[in-house]
Amino acid sequence: MGRSVLRVLYTVLAVAAGVLSSTVNVALDSSVPGSDATNTTVLGMLGWSAGIGVAVMLVWRHRWPLLVTALALVPPLLLPGDSMAALIALAALTARFVGWWRWSAATLVFAATGLAVWRDAGRHPELSIAQAWLSTETTAAGIAGVLLTALLFTAVPLTTGIVRHSLAETRRRVAEQEALRDRMARREEQARIAREMHDVLGHRLSLLSLQAGALEVTAATTPDAAEAAKTVRTTARQSLDDLRQVIGVLRSTGFADRPPGGPAEPPQPTLADIPDLVTGARRAGLAVNVTILLDQASAAPAPLGTAAYRILQEALTNVLRHAPGAPAEVLVRGGPGAGLSLEVANPRPPHPVPSPGSGTGLTGVNERISLLGGTLSAGPVDERTFALRAWLPWVAPAP
Repeated sequence: MGRSVLRVLYTVLAVAAGVLSSTVNVALDSSVPGSDATNTTVLGMLGWSAGIGVAVMLVWRHRWPLLVTALALVPPLLLPGDSMAALIALAALTARFVGWWRWSAATLVFAATGLAVWRDAGRHPELSIAQAWLSTETTAAGIAGVLLTALLFTAVPLTTGIVRHSLAETRRRVAEQEALRDRMARREEQARIAREMHDVLGHRLSLLSLQAGALEVTAATTPDAAEAAKTVRTTARQSLDDLRQVIGVLRSTGFADRPPGGPAEPPQPTLADIPDLVTGARRAGLAVNVTILLDQASAAPAPLGTAAYRILQEALTNVLRHAPGAPAEVLVRGGPGAGLSLEVANPRPPHPVPSPGSGTGLTGVNERISLLGGTLSAGPVDERTFALRAWLPWVAPAP
């Protein structure tokens, strides 16, 4: 049985107990022989009404334990009412509060319960419930019995609430420890990935940059070869910068944990950097025809600009890898409120070029788009064209 079902069942039982105890208490008061019928009826009806109201308030004892407990103390302290509702409310209050609030409420409920038991013990022996187990041979024995009974009645909800609070605290600490272990495991994995990327990719990209520089010097007499070597060297240097940025993200523990005065994060690309991306693709040998129709591009949110840049970067890289020599059509359009649409289309090669790790780039693109609430479609448009289309929400600024 679920916790919500149990809570509803307990609430129904608590309300029923409160209503029953108030009704029985009024019935007993009205049956006392020799009592003032008018006075008893008026006070009894007031106590019954207050008891019923407080019993209904028990529905909200977990949401407002202080208020419900305070209201539940009114019938037994100020009217000839029962303390059943106050005892039930005390369990909820004790499970929520500790320290001064808990023990003050327990003291008041103990006093209210003792007064209710003393009031019941003073009824006619045939109508008293408390006299069944209280000793009334002497006044001292009667007071001791009332106090002991009130103490036992108060101890039950008080202990129940303390146990519930302890269990809740234990569950909270266990959840915090599990979350801490998960964070530590993720950080260790991120650090391991960062080390691998730095040791392997960083070394090879550095060698590639040095070799391209040497090739650029030796091929100075051939303009085309020198330009190609320069492009390779520039791309390798940019790849190293991107690699350092990714390693920094993997090794960082979040902005809140960053020590003051530490190195700032490198700037992320924006929509304004898309023309430079296209220029770099052209230098790498990709024929790109680009159309950019943007409204208020400078006001685009930073995550949107970074995501658009990375999506186009992956799409153009895929064209170079899987369809070398094919031209690409790039369309970027949108604005605040309308969203940002990205499209990269290229002719399908007759014989696709195999490439290791195919599909992982699109998986990362899809995850990036999903985080922003956008949509992605990538696949053949017809027998001759392959296209990647993405849409990202662009929220209009508040007026």
